[in-house]
Amino acid sequence: MKKYNVAVVGATGAVGQTILKILEERNFPVKNILPLASARSNGNTVEFNGEKIKVQEAMPSSFAGIDIALFSAGRVVSVELAPEAVKRGAVVIDNSNAFRMDPEVPLVVPEVNPEHIKKHKGIIANPNCSTIQMVIVLKPIHDAARIKRVVVSTYQAVSGTGLEAVEELKEQIKAILNSENPKNEIYPYPIAFNTLPHIDVFDDTGYSLEEWKMLYETRKILDDDSIGVTATTVRVPVLNCHSESVNIETEKKLTANMAREILSKAPGIKVIDDPQMKRYPLPNEACGKDEVFVGRIREDFSVNNGLNLWIVADNLRKGAALNAVQIAECMLDNALI
Repeated sequence: MKKYNVAVVGATGAVGQTILKILEERNFPVKNILPLASARSNGNTVEFNGEKIKVQEAMPSSFAGIDIALFSAGRVVSVELAPEAVKRGAVVIDNSNAFRMDPEVPLVVPEVNPEHIKKHKGIIANPNCSTIQMVIVLKPIHDAARIKRVVVSTYQAVSGTGLEAVEELKEQIKAILNSENPKNEIYPYPIAFNTLPHIDVFDDTGYSLEEWKMLYETRKILDDDSIGVTATTVRVPVLNCHSESVNIETEKKLTANMAREILSKAPGIKVIDDPQMKRYPLPNEACGKDEVFVGRIREDFSVNNGLNLWIVADNLRKGAALNAVQIAECMLDNALI
């Protein structure tokens, strides 16, 4: 089997570390791994396949000889360095929002629209974490009954912001339990024992960028601009794994049992739906898992063709790192590198 030189940009961050772990777990055919990060991480080490490897500063020359570059270092770095990596022959799979809505860049969830990968011109975008787990569930329902409208409320873990947010939540919990005032730097208010209906920046409409992402990315991935999506995105004091309450209106009638059967056969989904036995998806059970979990499947009796769903997934894995690695695997399977 041919092996590839792989660069991981943002290798010291939460998503970058998860990418390295998943490449190991899935025996991705890595010839050489190159962990890259900002100058302040230069000289640090990361582990890969039992070896400690020095992190290097990411710069244009870093990508000479690289076949696949997995970016997870934020928009600014991606805008600056992704085109440089492509110039040097690498295929870039980017986790930032820098290229997601570029019509020349495929936005891909392998279980949903793998055929879009073939359109790439050097860069493939990884969708927003909340969008990924939602569209995996929407796709089989859309195929069966055509979705008209989606109303989604998210309950997003602090790991979506990064390792610093995880540590801040832990410190805030300790402070509150010790009757001390919690300090907040990552979010505008303490997140411990709190919920913040504020993810990303607000615009003049009152919606946040995170909420608009769920509309535009869903339409692009499902290749259907007629789908209406409205979102409210909320940060909750959970360390890892995002949850979503999703209400769907379809053109054709689907009963809850029909939806369960459709979803149970769909790739990447695990149905956990037995409320009488108190079985439904939970963040602490989804953590470290690759599937998207769905439960609380029930009809919405306020409309003719409505469904309510509860969706949970590990945002560091399927919501970011795993999806990126799966895109790379699809490219290898289809001889696109």
